[in-house]
Amino acid sequence: MRIRTLDEVRRSGDAELVAPALARLRALRDEPDPTLRDLFDERAPLFVARAPGRLDVMGGIADYSGSLVLQLPLACATTAILQPIDEPAIELVSLRAGGADRFSMPLADLLSGPLRDAGALAAWFAERPDDRWASYVIGVAHACLVRGDAMQAASVGGFRLLIESSVPEGKGVSSSAALEVACLAAIAARYRVTLGGEALATAAQWAENHVAGAPCGIMDQMTSACGRRDRLLRLRCQPDVVEGHVAIPPGFRFYGIDSGIRHAVTGADYGTVRAAAFMGYRMIAELAGLEATLSGARARIEDPRWGGYLANIAPAEFAEHFEPKLPERMRGADFLARFGGTTDAVTRVSAERQYAVRRATAHPVRENARVARFAELLGVLHEGAEDVAREMGALMYASHASYGACGLGSEGTDRLVELVRATGAEHGLFGAKITGGGSGGTVAVFGTEGAEPLVRQLAARYERESGRTAELFVRSGAGAMEMGVVELPLPEA
Repeated sequence: MRIRTLDEVRRSGDAELVAPALARLRALRDEPDPTLRDLFDERAPLFVARAPGRLDVMGGIADYSGSLVLQLPLACATTAILQPIDEPAIELVSLRAGGADRFSMPLADLLSGPLRDAGALAAWFAERPDDRWASYVIGVAHACLVRGDAMQAASVGGFRLLIESSVPEGKGVSSSAALEVACLAAIAARYRVTLGGEALATAAQWAENHVAGAPCGIMDQMTSACGRRDRLLRLRCQPDVVEGHVAIPPGFRFYGIDSGIRHAVTGADYGTVRAAAFMGYRMIAELAGLEATLSGARARIEDPRWGGYLANIAPAEFAEHFEPKLPERMRGADFLARFGGTTDAVTRVSAERQYAVRRATAHPVRENARVARFAELLGVLHEGAEDVAREMGALMYASHASYGACGLGSEGTDRLVELVRATGAEHGLFGAKITGGGSGGTVAVFGTEGAEPLVRQLAARYERESGRTAELFVRSGAGAMEMGVVELPLPEA
């Protein structure tokens, strides 16, 4: 990731990206809390990084099964302001409404102490729920310095990091990925560790999976790192192949409406559906005669046919040869007795739980085909091509229905999709679907640019009916790589 000066940013026309950080630094000078007012030392430079939330237009939970996905970076973003310190310590301050959360630890604990082991670090945070927010930041620090083998760089000292975010939590727009990517970019800049966009994203995902303990796929971090303003990131999650940045044709837009139902990928529903999909892949591999070996609870499958990804199975082949042979539901204990485990590194099959194997397996197979068709249609979409827009909307509605079939719907998101469908294409609203990990969160809406007032009216109607606040996402923003890291001395602020 490139490191730029403030002058370079201003000359490039990207000053708005760093404006929130500069405003925060100015505001710190008037803070009544002296620990915030004196947070940064004017004798040392600052590194500013920014990473956006994302709107999942198509693909969603199929990312962990290798699907093609289409993702839009949002204007809301997390800003990380880092200052190097001589002390061998990590000091974190996260600004929130009405105050600040703080966390600190000796750098040596991460580099050479018992917490150098990622499993031990995850267990340590699991016992400290009040500090769980810090696990995402310490996780990316671990990914950069320990897993990334840059510990020698840390001999120069530690860092102090201030975090502020406009990405709302629990709304399915990937606040965790924005936090991870922004903080990792700043930490890498502090230690002069070179990370490209894919490396930034995969390290952030590793931290979320193995330190924070959330079994997310790769699309959130890739969009936050590699997304471009007003473009859909076309990403094939095998594991992280960027196939392009697709312009949204003039006259059309994607909107997000929050259902007000809190979403979290650490919830049991998401993890259960993900585990069930990997159970289905394990069964399909056996039906196809693929060789499997077991090491503990992890299976390894030699798969020259589909490369280990459900998304590579053709829907027709799946329907004819595999779908009828998969169980509708299966108890974890029965699966483990027969198969021992799955190929997934971040979920485990619970013996006591029931898994809807057939539906969870069918979703990524058919979703990948839906996304591919959606992308194809996007390439021929133009103003007046209402038949194309209607077909794209139908694909979104089908994706939404498939989420519900997997058990990842919610009454709030269903109602928002119903309101969009009832308004209809004749008024410029073509389709809608639940996003991200499901079970609440945000609905993505596809419509014309002129339909924004209607989207606002639908959100207001939903608020009146439900009593929940329906936050809107109507603007796109730059990805972390698009901005780079800005290095500036404090007086410049």
